[in-house]
Amino acid sequence: MEMLMTEESRNGTAVQEFILEGFPAAEHLGIFLFLVHLLAYLASLMGNVLIVTITCQNQCSQTPMYFFLSSCSFVECCFITTATPQLLAIFLSGRQRISFVACFTQAFVFLFLGATVFFLLAVLSLDRYLAICKPLHYPTIMSPRMCFFLVAVCLVLGFLFMAIPVVTLSQLFYCGPNVIPHFFCDFGPLANLSCSETRSIETLFFNLALIVLFTSLLIATFAHRNIVITIMCLPSTRERQRAFSTCSSHLIILSLMFGSCVFIYVKPKQTSRLDTNREAALVNTVVMPLLNPVIYTLRSKQVHQALRDALSRVLLHR
Repeated sequence: MEMLMTEESRNGTAVQEFILEGFPAAEHLGIFLFLVHLLAYLASLMGNVLIVTITCQNQCSQTPMYFFLSSCSFVECCFITTATPQLLAIFLSGRQRISFVACFTQAFVFLFLGATVFFLLAVLSLDRYLAICKPLHYPTIMSPRMCFFLVAVCLVLGFLFMAIPVVTLSQLFYCGPNVIPHFFCDFGPLANLSCSETRSIETLFFNLALIVLFTSLLIATFAHRNIVITIMCLPSTRERQRAFSTCSSHLIILSLMFGSCVFIYVKPKQTSRLDTNREAALVNTVVMPLLNPVIYTLRSKQVHQALRDALSRVLLHR
């Protein structure tokens, strides 16, 4: 997507680049934090790639649930790659410069992929609802064609919801300063630096963030409420434990993601609490992508079996 350049400066001082400040208070821990976050980044990539690989290669895992999980994992790989390399560079060498166009492109891609993940989690909740509450109709409803359609809808909605505010923000006037108190280009810090009136665009972003987050939350709440009711009616204790185990993993991910994103984005004034937003953003860019594959894979017998099969094939070919 081609971002629109800022309007011509009336006094010759228009900002052409931004400086990402990172975490000035932790500069003395740069190498240590670089190594910690590098390991977390690599572990996140490996975990999410593992889910995608298992889903593609293992016949037992080629179900709608694992298709949505692998789609979410692929999007998360792209999501963390949008911001984490910038964070690693800041820890390693201090402040980083980024051009105007690159900064807004990063902001758009980050928000677009983040919104897409929330829509995918909502779809995953519906998938679990249909599998547990409507098992007889589940194979017919969740056909391969429907699965691809739902993922495409999530991508389109994420694109449309985030393109409007970011493109509008990029058309505002930036006359300086150009230091962003963050480790990547995000909506709030950029709105704070604009010399133009930002109230209307902040209100628009606030409303769109509300729609994305709380629509996903309502769908997930509806799905899991009905799932719990259905589980409580199951005759076997083992069946109830198995169903609760699957749903609890999903609820852990949802609660952490919704909590951090509501704290960062769902407020009418985006320029408030920028320092605390920076710390909270680490949850979305570092912690959550690492927890997702761990929680989903460690609690899935299908993934365990697929890993054993893959390991057996590797050993047999030696």
